[in-house]
Amino acid sequence: MTEGRPPAAASAALWERDAEIATVAQALDLLCGDQSSAGSLLVFRGEAGLGKTALLAEARRIAERRGCAVWSARGAETLRSVPFNVVRQLLQPALLSLLPEEAREYLGDWYDIAGPALGIVDPQEGLADPQYVCDGLVAAVRRLARREWPLVLLVDDAHWADQETLRWLAAFAERLDDISVLVVVARRPGEVSGDSARHLDAVAAAAGRPVSNLRALTPDAAEGLTRATLGRHADDAFCREVWAVTAGNPYETVELLAKVQDSELQPVEARAGELRALNRAARGGGLVDRLKGLGLEATQFAWAAAILGTDITVDMVARLATMDEAVARHCAERLCAARILTEPAPLPGTEREEDELEFVHPLIATAVYNSIPSGVCTAMHGVAAQIITELGRGAAQAARHLLKVHADGDEELVDQLREAAREHLAVGAPDAARTCLERALEEPPLPEVHAHVLYELGCATLLTAPAVTIEHLQHALGLPGLDGERRVDAVVRLSQALLHNDQLEEAVRTVEAEAARHEPGPVKLRLQAVQFMWEGIHGETVSPARSARLAELARTCTGRDNAERALLILRGFDAMTHGESADEVLELCDRALVNGRLAPGLGWTDQEWGIELLMMLGSAYAYADRLDRAESLFAEALRAYTSAGWRGGHLSLANAFLGLAYRRQGRLRDAESTLREALVLAERVGRRLPLYWSATCGLVDTLLARGRVDEAWSIAEQYGFAPPYPSTIVLPDIRCVRGRLLLAVGRTEEGINELEAAEKTAASRGGHNPVLSPWSIDLAKALAEQDPARAAQLAADARRQAERFGTDTAIGEALRCAAALETGGRAVQLAARAVTYLEASPCQYEHAAARVEYGIAARSATELNRGLDLARSCGAEGLVAQAREVLETGRGLR
Repeated sequence: MTEGRPPAAASAALWERDAEIATVAQALDLLCGDQSSAGSLLVFRGEAGLGKTALLAEARRIAERRGCAVWSARGAETLRSVPFNVVRQLLQPALLSLLPEEAREYLGDWYDIAGPALGIVDPQEGLADPQYVCDGLVAAVRRLARREWPLVLLVDDAHWADQETLRWLAAFAERLDDISVLVVVARRPGEVSGDSARHLDAVAAAAGRPVSNLRALTPDAAEGLTRATLGRHADDAFCREVWAVTAGNPYETVELLAKVQDSELQPVEARAGELRALNRAARGGGLVDRLKGLGLEATQFAWAAAILGTDITVDMVARLATMDEAVARHCAERLCAARILTEPAPLPGTEREEDELEFVHPLIATAVYNSIPSGVCTAMHGVAAQIITELGRGAAQAARHLLKVHADGDEELVDQLREAAREHLAVGAPDAARTCLERALEEPPLPEVHAHVLYELGCATLLTAPAVTIEHLQHALGLPGLDGERRVDAVVRLSQALLHNDQLEEAVRTVEAEAARHEPGPVKLRLQAVQFMWEGIHGETVSPARSARLAELARTCTGRDNAERALLILRGFDAMTHGESADEVLELCDRALVNGRLAPGLGWTDQEWGIELLMMLGSAYAYADRLDRAESLFAEALRAYTSAGWRGGHLSLANAFLGLAYRRQGRLRDAESTLREALVLAERVGRRLPLYWSATCGLVDTLLARGRVDEAWSIAEQYGFAPPYPSTIVLPDIRCVRGRLLLAVGRTEEGINELEAAEKTAASRGGHNPVLSPWSIDLAKALAEQDPARAAQLAADARRQAERFGTDTAIGEALRCAAALETGGRAVQLAARAVTYLEASPCQYEHAAARVEYGIAARSATELNRGLDLARSCGAEGLVAQAREVLETGRGLR
C-alpha cells in the first residue's frame, strides 16, 4: 500500500503507484540536473479507469514544483479523424504566447512547414509532403525545448491520438538523444491497429525501458481508500465488497464511494449487498439512466457536449442543442453537480475560457456519446458542421462532423468534403484527405463528378502510397467525366505510380493506349514522350526499333515547347545509354534547355512531366563528362524539393542522384553523406521500390571506391542489395556494382556470373556505354588469369566502345583496363596514356587510381605521390593505403 496514503478519494488512482511515481521523479532528476543530458521517455499503459490520467497529473505537479515547464495534450475517441489535433493541443499554447516574429525566429526555416499543421500559419496551396511536415514538427519541438528547458511533455490517451500526431510522436521519440526533455505517454493496451499501432509500438521501443503496466488496486488498497473516504468505521466486509464489485478499478472505486456518500449508505456489512446496484448506476447503462434522471434538457446538453468532444462551451452547446442560454447554463450546473461534466483546470500562465467544460472522465464521454440515438447523433453532427462552417472555421474543422452524416446524395456535402481534403493536403495530412474523399464517394457524387473525386483521391496518395493511387486512378479513368487535360494528367500520374510500384510494363501500356486515342498534336506528343520515357528506363530490354523511332521523332524537334524538349532529353538519354557519340548526347540535351536552364513548366516540382525526365537529363550529362551541369541540376532538385516541403520519394531521388554526381566527380565523402540521406528517406517510402535501389546501389558503389569493402558488404546485406532486381534502370548499373562487390569480398565465381548477366542485359538492350555499365572492364580484370584470351577481347571491345562514345573518362578507363592486362613496358605505356586522358576528365577518383597504377607500373615515386595526394582529396582510403604501402616499402621505386 502507498506510504502516506492520499487523504481523499480524489487521489484514489495514486494508491499503490509508488514505483511509477518514483520512476517519474527519477526521470525529472536527470532532466533538471543537466541541460546537456539526453532526453527520456516514459510509457504507462493500463485499462480504462486504472489511473493513467491521475498519474500524469501527479507528474505535472511534481515537475512544476521543480520549476519545469509542462505542456500537455490528450487524445479523444471522437477526434481521431482530426489531423494534428493532439500535437496542436501540446504546442499551440506555447506558440500563441509568442509574437509572430518570435515564433518565426524560434522555428526558423521550419516555420512555414510546421506552422500550418500547428494552426499558427495559413497553409500554402498544393500538397505538403507529410514526412517533411513531420520532420518540421520534430524540429519545432526540439527548438522550443531548448528555449523552455527543463520541459516535460505529457500525452494522455495516446491510443486515441490522430494518425499525424502519432507519426510525429514516434519520430520525436527516436531523436531524444541530443535534446533534454522528458516525454510521458499514457495509453490503453490494444485499441488501435495499422499505422497507429505501429507508431505506438515505435514510441514504446524508443523508451529504452519496459512499459509500465498499471494494475488494479489490491484488496488492502481498496479497504484503505474506502475508509479514507467513508470513515474508519467502515466494516471489513463492506470494504471487501467495494473491491469485489469494482475489481479494484480506481475510477470505479471513486465513483462507487461517491455514490455511497450521496445515498448516505452506511458502510456496514448489512448494506454491502446494495453496492452492486450502486456500481451499475455509476457506469455504462446505469450512467445513462442517471443522466436521463436529470431531465430531457440536461440530457440534450450532455449529448451536444459529447458531439463537440472538444472546445465545449456553454455557448456552443446551446447553439448545437438549440437551447436558450439561461437554460443551457442551468443544465451545465446540474451536469457538473452530477460529476458528468466539470470545469477544466487552467494551464499555468493561462486563463480558463469562460464557461468552458469537459467531461469528468473519458469513460463518461464515451458512454454519453454511445447513448445518443443513431438518428439524433447523425443530425447533431450535421448541425455541428453547419455551425462550424458559419463561424468561418473552414471545411477541415467541419469534416469530422460531415464524416458522420448519413450518405444521401448531397451535392453540397461532397463539395465540402473535397474542400476539406484540399485543406488537409495543404497541411500534410493525406490520410485525413483520403478519409474525406472516400466518404464523398459514399454519398455518392453526381455521375459527372464521380471520376473527379476518384482522381483527387488518387492524387492524395501519390506521395505516400503508389499502390492506392493506382487503384483509384484506374477506376477514375474507367468512368465518364474525366476529359481534356485532366484525363491526360490522370493517365500520366497513373503511369508514374505504376512505375514507382515496379509495374513498368503496365505503365508503358497505359500511356500507349491513351496516346492511341488522340490525333497528332501537342497532347499526343506529350503521351508519346512519356511512353518513350518509361520504355527508355526499362532495365532489361529496349527494342532497337524503339530507339530508331525516337531518333526519327527527335530529329524533327527544335525545342520550341516542352513536349519537344522532353523528346530531345529522351533521345539524349537513349544515345548515352547505348554509348553513341557523347558530343551528340550533349548537343541534344543542351537543345532541351532554355538559355542553359530548365524551361518554365519543366521544373523539378512541375507535375506535368514528373521527376523521371529530369533525372534522365542529369544522368546523360553525368555520364557524358558534363558533371558541372549534372551537379547543378541535381542540386537544384534538392533545393526545390526542400523548399516545397517534399520529404518523400522525390527528395530521396534528388539526394541519390546528387550523390551520383559527387561520386562521378570523385567527391567520395560528399557522395557517401548524400547517399546515406537518400537511403534514410527511401526507407520511409518503402523497400524494394526503384528509388530505394538507387540509394542503396549508389552507396555500395561509393563505399567500394573508398576502399571500405566490409562496410559495403554490410550495407548490401542490411538493405537487401541482391537479386531479384527492379525492372527499371538503376544508376549506377546495379549488376556491375553487385559484381564488383562480390569480387571484392572474394566470391569470384558469383561476381563473374553477375557481370556476365550484365553482359546479357547489355546485349538485349542493343549496346551499352562502358562508363555507365562497365561490366566489360570489370569482367576482363576478373578473367585475366583464368581466361586471358577472353579478357583481352573484352578489354579490346571496351576500348572500341569507349572511343565510339568519345569522352576522356571512357577512353581513360578502357586504357586502365588494358594496362592491367599487360606487363612490362607495354603496361607502363598504356597506364601513361590512361593518366593523360583521365587528367583531362572531371572524374578525379578515376584519375587518382590511374596515377597510382601508373606509379606502380613505372616504379615512379613522383607519380605515386601525385596519386596519393589525389586519393586523399577524394577520400579514397583504399587507394591511399595502396599507394602508401608501396611508397613505404620502396619496392624498386626510382
